[in-house]
Amino acid sequence: MSKVEQRISDAFLAAGARGFLHAREIGGGGGEVAVGADDPVVLASVFKIPVAVAYAREVVAGRLDETERTRVGPRYRIGGIGTAGCADDVELSWRDLALFMLTMSDNAATDVIYHRVGQEAVDRVLTDLDLHRTRLIGCCEDLFASVLADLGAGEDADLDAVFAGATPEQTWKLAVLDPERTTASTPREITTLLEAIWTDRAGDAAACERVRTIMAQQIWPHRISSGFGSDVRIAAKTGTLPAVRNEAGVLSYPDGRRFAVAVFTRADSLAERQPAVDAAIGKAARLAVDHLRKETP
Repeated sequence: MSKVEQRISDAFLAAGARGFLHAREIGGGGGEVAVGADDPVVLASVFKIPVAVAYAREVVAGRLDETERTRVGPRYRIGGIGTAGCADDVELSWRDLALFMLTMSDNAATDVIYHRVGQEAVDRVLTDLDLHRTRLIGCCEDLFASVLADLGAGEDADLDAVFAGATPEQTWKLAVLDPERTTASTPREITTLLEAIWTDRAGDAAACERVRTIMAQQIWPHRISSGFGSDVRIAAKTGTLPAVRNEAGVLSYPDGRRFAVAVFTRADSLAERQPAVDAAIGKAARLAVDHLRKETP
């Protein structure tokens, strides 16, 4: 392990977590920073990036009219932010649902899009990019269903109430926290996906541009963004579950250099708020990118 990789590992440990990271320069000479980069990790909502690519491919191919409106009904009110937390039915265009999916991590918007494009289209993205260690087990609805099943609750049970009543021992054993039993990937494969999006290899150039544009509008500033100044443009996607805090994205510098960074963590605590881990994600990303910029100026 290099000196910078040791510093990154230490930053995660100091925050009370184990961290996994991969960073590379897009279009660079092959340099990397890797901390558990090939270990399996729980994606959580980072899985919405390949869903967005599949969606954008369908739009550009003319198989989906992004201005067409659709309804988000009671099936998708699983709690959370955006349409997922609305008390009433919501009608939006497909492109606005995609915006909500990536910018605020709207679970309902994600599932409506996922059911429209289909698992096969999402899997095709992974296959086309040789992401053989990346696996999606359905959408948010399916992940939450596995939680209810693991905790012995009925499929119509209130997820928040079930979570609140679970013991720590039960929570740690959930399939959604085990990369061998849930939607998962590796940090290296996620930076491969990001580089493909930023070099127009994940689909037609227009499709990749759609994904890049939306990711650049993400509203959460507390993880990777916390390690960088306002001169660095960040397009990223977070992922959160009990004990899991993730973010993956691309950082663009004023000099034109761009870096793909994927950071995944597993905290020692199940606390709902983990500010130290959030900050460690930003610190780790900054250490990795600073090293790459210095190594290949």
